[in-house]
Amino acid sequence: MTHAPDTQIHDTLFGIAELADAFDITTRTIRFYEDKGLLKPQRVGGQRVYTEADKKRLALILRAKTIGTKLSDIKTFLELYGQEGEGRVRQLEFVIEMTAKEIERLEEKKAEIETTLNELRVIHDGSKARLAQRKSNTR
Repeated sequence: MTHAPDTQIHDTLFGIAELADAFDITTRTIRFYEDKGLLKPQRVGGQRVYTEADKKRLALILRAKTIGTKLSDIKTFLELYGQEGEGRVRQLEFVIEMTAKEIERLEEKKAEIETTLNELRVIHDGSKARLAQRKSNTR
């Protein structure tokens, strides 16, 4: 659903099905993000209409979800931007803070996984050696 060809790209509008198709998600997913206050489409004759800005916002939401960001943090991030981008510095500071915490959490988890893997390797190798020894003793 678009305006006449002589309008600018900023005036491009999308229906919910078009937006869902563009991101290979369901319309239900889009409505879920609306219910959570992450997307706020315009209404034309009772039909949801999304702008290019809404499309970019949805792309950010989906990217943030892909890396495990909580919806509440996504909402804070989007709200920090403001109406005209006046909160961009605060938004970037928020991203830096949140990603630093997540990096630290994942590094700790990675260290725990390495420790567990090392323990499993010791058990595995020891078990293989004992099995080989028992098999050679029974011959």
